[in-house]
Amino acid sequence: MNSRRKVLTPVFYAAFVTGLVLSALSADASLMAQEYHAATSASADWAGPSPFRQLDLPAPSALRTGAGRPGPDYWQQRVDYTIRATLDVTTHTIEGSERIRYVNNSPGRLAFLWLQVDGNVCGLESVANLIHLPPLVFGAAVVDFTCRSGSGVRVSRVESDGQPLSFKIHDTTMRIDLPAPIEPAGELEFEVDWSWEIPEHGFARVGRDGTLYQVAAWYPRLMVYDDLSGWNIEPFLGPGEFYLEYGDFDVQLTVPASYLVTATGELQNPEDVLTSEQRSRLARARISETPVAVVTAEEARASAERQASGTRTWQFRAEDVRDFAFAAAPDFRWDATYWDGVLIQTFYRPEALPWEEAIRMSHQTIRYYSERLARYPYPHATTVEGPIGGMEYPMMTFVPSTEVREDLYFVLTHEFGHEWFPMMVGSNERVHVWMDEGFNTFINIGAVKDYFAGEPYADTVVTHLHNLYARHSVPGEEQPISLPPNEQADLYWTAYQKPAFMMHLLRTEVLGEERFDRAFSEYVAAWNGKHPSPADFFRMIEDGAGMDLDWFWRGWIYTTSRLDQAISDVSEEDDGRAIHVRSLGEMVMPAELRITYADGSTETVRLPVEMWYQGPEFVYRARGTVTAAEVDPRGVYPDDDRENNRWPRSRGTG
Repeated sequence: MNSRRKVLTPVFYAAFVTGLVLSALSADASLMAQEYHAATSASADWAGPSPFRQLDLPAPSALRTGAGRPGPDYWQQRVDYTIRATLDVTTHTIEGSERIRYVNNSPGRLAFLWLQVDGNVCGLESVANLIHLPPLVFGAAVVDFTCRSGSGVRVSRVESDGQPLSFKIHDTTMRIDLPAPIEPAGELEFEVDWSWEIPEHGFARVGRDGTLYQVAAWYPRLMVYDDLSGWNIEPFLGPGEFYLEYGDFDVQLTVPASYLVTATGELQNPEDVLTSEQRSRLARARISETPVAVVTAEEARASAERQASGTRTWQFRAEDVRDFAFAAAPDFRWDATYWDGVLIQTFYRPEALPWEEAIRMSHQTIRYYSERLARYPYPHATTVEGPIGGMEYPMMTFVPSTEVREDLYFVLTHEFGHEWFPMMVGSNERVHVWMDEGFNTFINIGAVKDYFAGEPYADTVVTHLHNLYARHSVPGEEQPISLPPNEQADLYWTAYQKPAFMMHLLRTEVLGEERFDRAFSEYVAAWNGKHPSPADFFRMIEDGAGMDLDWFWRGWIYTTSRLDQAISDVSEEDDGRAIHVRSLGEMVMPAELRITYADGSTETVRLPVEMWYQGPEFVYRARGTVTAAEVDPRGVYPDDDRENNRWPRSRGTG
């Protein structure tokens, strides 16, 4: 038997040696990568961990992709409601019966259901009343989330196919135990009878004023069951709003015959509840961009005085919405107009004279957001004047009357902005309130500038954010905006104004308007009618804008990091003048540098955030002899110490 010795050919030998070298290099590279990761996680140059370390986000999956979009396996539940209810204006009670169709699109079997009964927050023994949550200060307004009068919700019957279902109410939540689980792709229909005394002022969301009723959170509603948390059972205490599933509504409301009703959804029986003249005017308004008075001031007053006897039933239907609200009064003025297939309406009492401009404000608002975010998706956009300080529901908003024109517009455009966040983009308001109120306050900035163009008020909306930062961003007292609203002590700042400031700077100073606008509109389109998480938002903006922004989200959302950019020195170097720019705070941002040269010329340089990759000091090489330098010359950032922004220092400073 002949043995054969393996001989390495020159080519094989070269490959073999190369493999050994590459293996060694690979080991070295791995070691270097580990050392680099350690260095960037706790750099010797930074006082603590690198601000550019990655956020710890949930792993992407087929449910929610690494690009921040709904994946091929994304699912969410569906809930359809058929409601029959009667409003008794003598006892201020609404009594109703609802048939609920729940569709289980999840991969799991559901042995029980959780419902919200938010009206229970008005009960004397509610958690909210027992812990006496203090009112929150929203600018000049004080918002009280408690109830004045009213009662808890009384549930008298829960059954399916004629068989009672076991249920138990725990404060503002209700658990229904099922005789058999709802299988994946299965559904259940069941009925609930209930009644509720509408409070005079209910947790800043619902209320009545004389004969006017603004009614919301008035029927038992399914809680959200999703892939992130299962049942979202966060309690309703007042500050956190609503997280709801999408579905269809068929609602009949029986009210006194003299009452006019407006609601989520389209009116199905105008012949039964409107006069022929009102129907004619409404038909004219549907094709007119000039406002039409469907009910005039004189007619509204006459209706209130007439007080017709008996009742009328109004029927409304809405498709693919997450909630249903309505308003009713005998003396509503009713203005209407049209924009791109949308009926725009205002309902207000005759004495609310500033509201005569509200129809024009509403028209501009719906057009503005539609042209910049996504087209308004509903058949009508309605706002109602009344006692509620400002609240949003699908297709309609509640806005108070005010003598100050600017205040009326801001609240009106803010509440209508909620038709995009969270009515279209259905984030969890009870946990991530900044994704709702913050995004909405941010888009309000542009709407104000558009409506008040040429007037002084248009120039104040951004400077206002700077002023608020100085008053509210107090070291040791400020809370991260990522905290749930029930844990926030300064909700006006952390839920509304600071996130708006954050988004404004992301658009104008970090990404640029075109880059940001494209990514943000893509986010709205991708999550329309769905439930995005913060990680989905982060990933979609980064994917659409083409930039890693973990440093930005961390600084603005998850910490109370502060910004302090400074010029520490201007020195002579072999290759010219060196301007030493330092980041003295925990937050990093891009920088703008204005340089004045000896010949009198100036140069403005936009320095990207990558300047800080190597640590908190960056050296910019100037092109000539420098006589002065300033960082953030436009004053766009909330810089902690503006005295160190200039070189040479002003006399009397260090």
